[in-house]
Amino acid sequence: MIETERLILREYTLSDAPFIYKLMNSDGWLKNIGDRNINTIGDAEAYMQKNYLSSYEKYGFGPFLVSLKKTGEPLGSSGLYKRANLDHPDVGFAFLPEAANKGYAFESAQAVMNYAAETLKIEKIVGITLPENIPSIKLLKKLGLAEVGKYQYEDGEELLLFSN
Repeated sequence: MIETERLILREYTLSDAPFIYKLMNSDGWLKNIGDRNINTIGDAEAYMQKNYLSSYEKYGFGPFLVSLKKTGEPLGSSGLYKRANLDHPDVGFAFLPEAANKGYAFESAQAVMNYAAETLKIEKIVGITLPENIPSIKLLKKLGLAEVGKYQYEDGEELLLFSN
């Protein structure tokens, strides 16, 4: 678990599937990350098992559920992802629309970057985003990452690649 001034970040469990269903079907997720065909809570559980829980076991890191420290309300996701065709983990973040523009993405992603460096001893972190996703580009730069080229996602989509 990671704590910041306003947030708590923790590993996901299958009981978080209803939240993942809501997040992955939010407008921001669908527009900037893409449709992962999460049409039921069961789909969310299967996705989490394959992509989140297995990442904790295999790599010792993955995405974290981000919630408000005061209320425990889940706001979004922030964490590290290991992609098959990237040499280094990438920092990723996604928040519900009602949590946008409040600094939560930066606060949580900065905490993830610190955790990666200090606890996991990961020196190089990358970030990927759509060229038109200006808020994510600004956030990656604010985290200290610079644009270094292009990255082709597994579905063939071309993304911008950032690195520290």
